[in-house]
Amino acid sequence: MPQKTLADTLAARETIYVNCGHPVCCKSTKLDIQALIDRLGRDHGSMHDDLVGLFVCSNCKAASRDRRQVFFTCIPDYEGQQRARNRDWKPTFERRG
Repeated sequence: MPQKTLADTLAARETIYVNCGHPVCCKSTKLDIQALIDRLGRDHGSMHDDLVGLFVCSNCKAASRDRRQVFFTCIPDYEGQQRARNRDWKPTFERRG
């Protein structure tokens, strides 16, 4: 079983970008996690090694550039984390002595 699945990524509301590794291109595309789940299944891994073989840069392919490995950027749901962190916070108006 993978360390982290696509279902885990979707539940955590994380955003994943696939990035071209060619220095001339450097194209970046946001992945649709739900579409990946529909195609690969909920239990498919969402780590680099699980996804790297699935993607090729279409810009580099069209320009007949040599194929470079893609890499991924995962962005956590910072807004949701901040909401959860501040949910129980209550201001105090006491003076410190």
